[in-house]
Amino acid sequence: MALEQIHYTSDFRKAYKKLPRNIQNIVDRKDKIFRQNPFNPSLNAHKLHGPLAGLWSFWITRDYRVLFEFVKNGAIFYDIGTHEIYK
Repeated sequence: MALEQIHYTSDFRKAYKKLPRNIQNIVDRKDKIFRQNPFNPSLNAHKLHGPLAGLWSFWITRDYRVLFEFVKNGAIFYDIGTHEIYK
């Protein structure tokens, strides 16, 4: 299930720019995988619960995550960072 469009919020863009270069490189690779198959096992995409119900998350590394939502024909990336993005 390839996605047609990914939208990036300004919060996501700001957080991305603050990441170390090596993490940005991994994000770029994982973004390509996500676009081809958002449920690729390497992403560990999963629904969130509680106050973030309705949103999803996928792994960049053991410590970094992308917070997103599926929308018609694509997804919106809301934030990226450590587990602090869940607060």
